[in-house]
Amino acid sequence: MAEDLVGDIEPAGSGAVQVASGAAALEGSVPLHEFIETAGTLTHAERMLIVEQALVLLEDNYVHLPLKSAMHAVNPVQRLRLLRARLARQTDATMGSERVFHAELSAVFHSVRDLHTNYLLPAPFNGQIAYLPFQVERCVEDSTVRFIVTKLAAGVGAATFRVGVQVLYWNGVPIERAVAVAADRFAGSNLAARLSRGVQSLTIRPLRLHLPPDEEWVTVTYLDADGVRREMRVPWLVAPNVPPMADADTITTAAASLGLDLLTDEVGRAAALLFAPRAVELQLSEAEVDVTTTPAAAGAEVPSTMPMVFRARSVVTTAGTYGHVRIFTFNVSDPDAFVAEFVRLLELLPQDGLILDVRGNGGGHIFASEFTLQTLTPRRITPEPVQFICTPLNLEIVRQHAANPTGQIDLGPWFPSMEQAVQTGSIYSSGFPITPEDGANAIGQRYFGPVVLVTDARCYSATDIFAAGFQDHAIGPILGVEANTGAGGANVWTHGLLKQLLEVPDKNPESPYVKLPKQADMRVSIRRTLRVGALAGTPVEDLGITPDHR
Repeated sequence: MAEDLVGDIEPAGSGAVQVASGAAALEGSVPLHEFIETAGTLTHAERMLIVEQALVLLEDNYVHLPLKSAMHAVNPVQRLRLLRARLARQTDATMGSERVFHAELSAVFHSVRDLHTNYLLPAPFNGQIAYLPFQVERCVEDSTVRFIVTKLAAGVGAATFRVGVQVLYWNGVPIERAVAVAADRFAGSNLAARLSRGVQSLTIRPLRLHLPPDEEWVTVTYLDADGVRREMRVPWLVAPNVPPMADADTITTAAASLGLDLLTDEVGRAAALLFAPRAVELQLSEAEVDVTTTPAAAGAEVPSTMPMVFRARSVVTTAGTYGHVRIFTFNVSDPDAFVAEFVRLLELLPQDGLILDVRGNGGGHIFASEFTLQTLTPRRITPEPVQFICTPLNLEIVRQHAANPTGQIDLGPWFPSMEQAVQTGSIYSSGFPITPEDGANAIGQRYFGPVVLVTDARCYSATDIFAAGFQDHAIGPILGVEANTGAGGANVWTHGLLKQLLEVPDKNPESPYVKLPKQADMRVSIRRTLRVGALAGTPVEDLGITPDHR
């Protein structure tokens, strides 16, 4: 970038606060106020349709409804009914602003604190991110909590605002309080997850899931490298995000096997775009990565054919030289290719010990997560079982796919127990794994050194499942940056996938699913996951995986 992040910044208290230059870190960026002018085109009828479809998903498909109602004392179905009743008294001429409508509907979905169950905003919000061109992270040292700038976007910088400066205030609010306030707005399943998302939301907001910030700029108060207290103003910018790497709306094994926290995935792709643009370029290009067959030298990286998925390197410590593999996401369409690349990287790293790092991994293909476990242990892997909630609509979906009519998704194992539930009144179906057990044990152990897993509160969904399997099969110790993983234990299906599942050729009942307007969408936790091993039967949702060591 030709311009710096900020101009010359005066020390706080001097009476002068400089405004950021507005230089965009991403191509196609526009100021927030300019983007907002393009929003607000839903009609009254379209709003009613969206609310009606939300009622169908939460009342008839949502597997965690009894749990969430009990744990968080919420009634999202009644809130939707009240919203529908208010809308029924309005017209196109009298209805409120679209921003208020999106806020009300988002609040209903956020109330259940379920990262899989989302209202996804329509155009022009979807596919866009609001961002500030730097990243803030929470750091604890000697029991003292600090908030540190850890990354700057490529080409962005200023004389005093650099990586390592400590943030003190955010829009005049003490930073720890600002994070706590932001945490309450987001749907983390536990306190650690909410606070982690609060920090994350300071600088990146995927507009597909959250409304744009209320403020057009942020005033940041920080200590520079010399300990001088300074302030700056940085405007919010809006830009297109990197496209997702897997399609969740078509009837495929990948879509039906999805365990993905979409917000973490959106933020991860946005962070790569801001702070690792070369990895994005390599991932999206047709050019092949120069794959080496030479073991990694001490302290060197091993190039990956999936640079937005893996980062592999050798790390040198006083105790020895070990392998370090960062898995950024499990959100891939081909789990076998994922495992093959993982094994290739393992073979080129030091064999005396492996640090497996899944911090910030929002999940993805459940097969990819559970297929990977076998490569690290001689034990036979038992994939986690999942359950539907027994409702007439879920029974109809399972009935139509009990014989695998699409050739892609087989729901036959769940059908007998769900049909029987009509008589027994059972809340949940029997539990069966999504991941085929043969696939989870097809290639066996490939790394024979000790392994440690590093987690944080942004590990969700398929990553929760991976961490649970790692612990349940006693593969190695888990080191947690926070007290829990994100605790998102479910298989998630989109509204579009549900709609297609009831449109099987030659089986066309009157479907309750109607196409949503203007690219709006919804996702719902459809099957809940349960632990195996010593904690067999324990749900992952809201509990997460407790690390062996902090």
